[in-house]
Amino acid sequence: MSVTAEHLTRRNPSATSKKRPARRWALLPLLVLVSLPLLMLLLSWASPQSDTWEHLRAHLMPLLVRNTMLLLLVVGAGVTVVGVAMAWLSACCEYPGRRWLDPLLVLPLAFPTYVLAFIYLGVMDFSGPIQTLWRGWFDSSPALLTALSQPAGVLFILILAFYPYVYLLARASFISGGLAAFEAGRSLGVGPLPTFMRVALPIARPAIVAGLALALMETLADFGAVSIFGFDTFTTAIFRTWYGLFNLTAAVQLASILMLFILVLLLAERFSRSSRPRATERRSGGHRIRLRGWQAAAATGSQVLLVLLAVVIPLIQLVAWAWPNLPDILGGSMPRVIGSTMLLSLVGAFTVLLGGILLLLATHRAPRRWVALGEVAALGYAIPGTVLAVAIMLSFIRFDQWAGTALAGGLLALILAYLIRFVRVAWGPLDGVAGRIRPEYLEVARSLGVSKWQRLWRVNVPLLWPGLVTAFLLALVEIAKELPATLMLRPFGWETLAVRIYELTAEAQWELAALPSLVLVILGAIPVFVLIRRATLVK
Repeated sequence: MSVTAEHLTRRNPSATSKKRPARRWALLPLLVLVSLPLLMLLLSWASPQSDTWEHLRAHLMPLLVRNTMLLLLVVGAGVTVVGVAMAWLSACCEYPGRRWLDPLLVLPLAFPTYVLAFIYLGVMDFSGPIQTLWRGWFDSSPALLTALSQPAGVLFILILAFYPYVYLLARASFISGGLAAFEAGRSLGVGPLPTFMRVALPIARPAIVAGLALALMETLADFGAVSIFGFDTFTTAIFRTWYGLFNLTAAVQLASILMLFILVLLLAERFSRSSRPRATERRSGGHRIRLRGWQAAAATGSQVLLVLLAVVIPLIQLVAWAWPNLPDILGGSMPRVIGSTMLLSLVGAFTVLLGGILLLLATHRAPRRWVALGEVAALGYAIPGTVLAVAIMLSFIRFDQWAGTALAGGLLALILAYLIRFVRVAWGPLDGVAGRIRPEYLEVARSLGVSKWQRLWRVNVPLLWPGLVTAFLLALVEIAKELPATLMLRPFGWETLAVRIYELTAEAQWELAALPSLVLVILGAIPVFVLIRRATLVK
């Protein structure tokens, strides 16, 4: 009877950690980096800022809390309703156009929120094409478009941008078991709606809650869309406290309050994950529900409308704005801005990829406590860019005062912010493909006399290569799209596409902001297509 290395690892999980304990300590630098901004958030309260806080409490805090609760409630309800409805249709129903609509429903992830925000603000503006055409026909301004400023416009944009988080996770849950459970309920004579509400929906509830938590964390962390619409939230207040009141400590204290909201959402997501039922076999005998007549028309029409609002109209408007100004834009500073963006993104992506590899080395086939520490080290993805920026800047200022250096305001602070915020983006794909490296492969290579480094390059790297490429691309695009951390930590004179878009939209120069936005959307489409391919959305 032969016993493989995999069996030995399963029977004694600590064997691997005892054999190679050194790589577990790769977690230590990442844990220190993540804990540093969180520690600065706590330590900031040791320096009271009574005058600033008196001003904030009197004029800003009630508004911030009210707006934050409005965002959580309305965006949460909107992304849940839209995401679950589209996921059920896509996963369990058959109707005209489903195969090509499935991947298009994920494409809103390619649009940064600040790009969608300035597109719709320009389209709905008094001098925009819709109101101009309306006044030419009816000699009046449409009340609906006039009302879609703030908060209605902000809520509309955030729902369009973040519903795919719920859609993706709910769709996967419906595919794995929801349809079969629905058919079982219908076979017992229960109506379609009661069966969906009492059987299919509870099965998908943990996945829906997990997607909702992700969407709400992105909502709380959003800076671009709310700033473009002039909607005051904690992220904009942190920026104004730093750059308007010139009080970095008070900005960090505001950031710590925002982190309380994030921690509540993280706990909700963690509870949802722990209560998630075991996955069943894919599709497990379920057959799609074929819609006919008005039901088929309603299903196709609703998805077409959503794709038009979230993808087609924004893309057409970007091209329409960018095309007439293309020679002037390309002849100016745009090549330099694109070059700066790509250089910063490449350096940041390599750094993030290295961090993801360290996390993989420390957690792959490791005991649960090391995996839990890995989750803590990757917690930075939940920290909003504004929170991370003020915490890192305060840390560097304190270090410079102690060591006599001048690190604050340099690229190192920005690269560290990218590493802390996006290391989970690299760890996820790497961990997903690491399961292909079975212990038997390494044992066979060792028995053939292959050295340690040869095993690394001839066995490990080829098997990890898809994950390495995916992790690098995801990190590259996320860094290129990142706005608040780049805006607040960039060295003087350093400009990226995201920063250029923010500066141009702040002056309502929609046409000039269109080309950098189009470049970012094209970059953002890369990981979306990777996601579509990996999730096998087109069926």
